[in-house]
Amino acid sequence: MKGRSAFYWLSVGVRRTLLALAVLFLGMDFAMMGAGPVAAQTAAVAEDGGGEVPGRVRELIDLLDDPTVRGWIEQRRSGPPAPAPVMAADDPGLVSMYATARLMTVKRHLLGLSSALPRVPDELHRAGSVLMLEQRDRGLVRLSPLIAGFALLGLGCELLVWRATGRVRTRLIDARPETVNDRLRLIWRRFMLAAGLVLAFALGSVGSFLAFDWPPLLRTLVLGYLIAFLAVRLALVLGRFLLAPKVERFRIVPVTTSLARFWYRRLALIVGWFAFGYITVEQLEVLGVSLEARQIIGYALGLGLLALGLESVWRSPRSEDEPGGHGGAWLLSGCLVGLWLLWVAQAMAVFWLVVVGVALPKAMELTRRSVRHVLRPSDTGDTAEAPSPGVPGVTAVILERGARAVVLIGAALLLSRAWNIDLIELSSRDTTPTRLLRGVLNASLIVLVADLAWHVAKAVIDGKLAQPRELGDPDGEEARRLSRLRTLLPILRNMLFITVVVVAGLMVLSAMGVEIAPLIAGAGVVGVAIGFGAQTLVKDIISGMFYLLDDAFRVGEYIQSGSYKGTVESFSLRSVKLRHHRGPLYTVPFGDLGAVQNMSRDWVIDKLSINVPYDTDLAAVKKIIKRIGAELASDPEFAPHVIETLKMQGVEQFGDFAIQIRMKMMTKPGEQFVIRRRAYASIKTAFEQNGIHFAFPTVHVSGGSPGAPAEVENAVGHVGLELVRPPAAAP
Repeated sequence: MKGRSAFYWLSVGVRRTLLALAVLFLGMDFAMMGAGPVAAQTAAVAEDGGGEVPGRVRELIDLLDDPTVRGWIEQRRSGPPAPAPVMAADDPGLVSMYATARLMTVKRHLLGLSSALPRVPDELHRAGSVLMLEQRDRGLVRLSPLIAGFALLGLGCELLVWRATGRVRTRLIDARPETVNDRLRLIWRRFMLAAGLVLAFALGSVGSFLAFDWPPLLRTLVLGYLIAFLAVRLALVLGRFLLAPKVERFRIVPVTTSLARFWYRRLALIVGWFAFGYITVEQLEVLGVSLEARQIIGYALGLGLLALGLESVWRSPRSEDEPGGHGGAWLLSGCLVGLWLLWVAQAMAVFWLVVVGVALPKAMELTRRSVRHVLRPSDTGDTAEAPSPGVPGVTAVILERGARAVVLIGAALLLSRAWNIDLIELSSRDTTPTRLLRGVLNASLIVLVADLAWHVAKAVIDGKLAQPRELGDPDGEEARRLSRLRTLLPILRNMLFITVVVVAGLMVLSAMGVEIAPLIAGAGVVGVAIGFGAQTLVKDIISGMFYLLDDAFRVGEYIQSGSYKGTVESFSLRSVKLRHHRGPLYTVPFGDLGAVQNMSRDWVIDKLSINVPYDTDLAAVKKIIKRIGAELASDPEFAPHVIETLKMQGVEQFGDFAIQIRMKMMTKPGEQFVIRRRAYASIKTAFEQNGIHFAFPTVHVSGGSPGAPAEVENAVGHVGLELVRPPAAAP
């Protein structure tokens, strides 16, 4: 017992594990089929602890255990075969038969691995002999030093490129991007530098190796491991580009520094383990190792990969805002163990489906956060994720939606390869399943393209709408153009959305095999019927189109139409929203507007009136008003809004108690109210300083004869007052 090697005990443990898995799957088989004659034999194999069933006998047992074969034997015993029952596609019997066949396949696979486990050392020894025999003609060439030499040569070429680009790296390190475009250019330069380093390693290692003539077997072995080294270098360079574990401002994936350093090392280790393990298993096939032995070695290496995954899950640093529980870690650990079991059970279709189902949402979320992190405003720091309105919307949409489309297409291609779906052959077949699958793929592609096109167009329109309203002269041509765009673009956005949805929907139906010509014709007929039945709606829409084409009003202008007046706030396809200056919001259909009075275009003339007594010096009044108009025109607060200064037009009319004087001035729309109030205040102050009074209604009481002195007139007035005064109350 003490003299047995460690490999012996390892093989015994692995063999017993495989037998336990076989028993597990057999138990599932019993639950679906019922106990059969094979159960006792399989249990005997499991209890034997090391016995081996001969291959022919095992095949016969499996064949007799097949329910189809058993049914055929029973039919032969009972007489002529009866007509086979026709089962629907959703018949539970078909599902049971498929599950049973799948369990039998897994059972045979695990038993085959168990029987092949003791032969693994002999097959590895035979593979080494084949390798030694291949090198006999040229002498023994050590495989490991040869691989290490070319790998070091690749590292040397990469080091030369690293030193040659020293100035470029210094400028990149010292760069402080001030805008989003600067950050994007910096990321592009870092990407080109990373690609150059990987290319230098590839040329120095793989390229230099291929430049020489090598024996076929040695060429295959060395080239495979050099490609594994290249995969590790690619993982390191890509991790440094995305995670930037040393320089935080270069980081693309928004994680903490500790988390970036942890995953930078773990990803390189996981990729290295997978790459070298995969190449090793592939090279064993070249050396003549059987399939079962290669599978055992692959599963053992998979256990190492599983251990790395579990260690990464449990030792990964947690952020401060992450909950302290380990529910997510337990769930992810169970998922990793389940994936390994699916791999061992050869359920690769389910394996890759679970991989895509778990990884795809995480990849899309990480892609979205990374894009927003890259496009963050420079003044918010390196931890901001949400872009502000200053971020270029088109760039953000193209990066985010484009990256999401790439992730989805990559997942679809991975599943098609895992499920052995030949897309080229699929396009040439004309069966119902292939047509349906081809239609689903085409429809998915159409939806992705339509989604990208809509969001790009929406980003362009929203960017135009978000531009500042005050650009230079508010009455200039550029300001008018922007105002008109803000009026038309919301309607264009709604119409564009409807167009994209309708066109994409028709294309999807066409891709799924639905004939859309009748739909288009029917839509035309229905459109005519709706046009007759909804004349008011059509009238509103068409009236709105002509109002906008005539540029009758824009967003932000004050208009009046009948009893409706207010500032234009927004549009829809059939109505306009007017905000009254006192607060109420009117929603007026375009068909009800009629003639529109726009009070916010070009200029307005404001007329003012004052009353002065008949004995006022009109020439002095004219000079005072002219001086006040000049002061208003030179005031920095009012000068930009005054088009024609305040001036006196003359006497408007003679009133009962005063002379009415008319004045006018021309200002920009909406500014006349403030200027008018200042003008009235200035006129009052100037009149008081020059002894000019405003006229107001008075009552003159006159009596006596003409030419009588004032005392007599006053006496007559007092007598009149006494006559109309009410009598005093009695004591």
